Amino acid sequence: MASKVFRLSMGAAFVLTACAGQAYAGYTFTDLGALTLGSSQANAINNVGQVAGFASYDGNPVIWTGTTVTNLGTLGRTGGIGNDINNVGQVAGISIFGGYGTNLQGAVWISATGTGVILDSLGGSIYNYAQSINDAGEVVGWQQTPSGTLRAIRWDGTTATDLGTLGGANSAAYSINKTGQIAGFASTLGDAAVHATVWNGTTTTDLGTLGGSRSEARAINDAGHVVGYSYLAGDVVGHATLWNGTTITDLGTLGGNNSYGYAINNAGQVVGVSSVIGDLYPHATLWNGTTAIDLNSLLDASYLSAGWVLTSANDINDSGWIVGNAYSSVRQEYHGFMLSMAPVAAVPEPATYTMMLAGLGLMGAISRRRKEKNSAI
Repeated sequence: MASKVFRLSMGAAFVLTACAGQAYAGYTFTDLGALTLGSSQANAINNVGQVAGFASYDGNPVIWTGTTVTNLGTLGRTGGIGNDINNVGQVAGISIFGGYGTNLQGAVWISATGTGVILDSLGGSIYNYAQSINDAGEVVGWQQTPSGTLRAIRWDGTTATDLGTLGGANSAAYSINKTGQIAGFASTLGDAAVHATVWNGTTTTDLGTLGGSRSEARAINDAGHVVGYSYLAGDVVGHATLWNGTTITDLGTLGGNNSYGYAINNAGQVVGVSSVIGDLYPHATLWNGTTAIDLNSLLDASYLSAGWVLTSANDINDSGWIVGNAYSSVRQEYHGFMLSMAPVAAVPEPATYTMMLAGLGLMGAISRRRKEKNSAI
């Protein structure tokens, strides 16, 4: 008997089932689709639910607002990618011309109408890359020098500043929080190792590793907590890693060898990717504390039978909404996806981060119970 296969279109939504022992019944899945036939990627989500990424094979930077996709334009070039979006809707990313990898310029799209600016390069830079933007409009990323080294850069709207390294030749910045703290990586003296790094004003901090020679910081929340990955001793296996300012924590995997933390919200929830045993594709992962949850395990079986796999969770906002990439073995395409919370979230189990996510709904329920109790007295 032929199996029933369906294709997801722009705006298709499915309610996720609750995983045993967890309260995720409020999650709704949305396939963000693409501008044309082809792939899309959801890279970032802000606290009002706007999503930034790209939505075609040739690279068109876009903002999704709900299921409406807006092409930001390419600022006169051949393509572009939206890497981050702040809470006022400004997008940071790259404008591409002449081919990806050699002709990139950091860019900021100031509005959804496509108005934007190309960020200034430091003298002699071959290309620059804008990775993150905070609500003050400060942008961080990196530039490649004529000698081939990478340097972490901060743009404040008028000036590009080289953030420096840990004594070696290379560095890159991935994230900036509301207070201006910056997370990324830098090479140590003699380029013997590459370590996760935080820049705070003029202070540069080496975050260390889980025993290997390399670590990278990919995101920093407003409390200064940092996530990324680190090699373990031997430099064969790398795990998603949390640095909270005093300790370094191995977040583990979904059973495979490797994992990577891509984002952290102000509730301390981490999303990223992990390898799994017996699957060619990595799986989108949510960490509540040190508990790794395969986001595919929360999907309705009909969605999985259609050949889709959530391969990467790229960002999470303060309401717990998650964006990332999903692969369709039927369509042989990657699409950006969003997992959003329903207006009234399920009441979570005590002592879990999901209690914070359901806060508004829970407070409303408590208020109603109090009113009912008072009216009965």
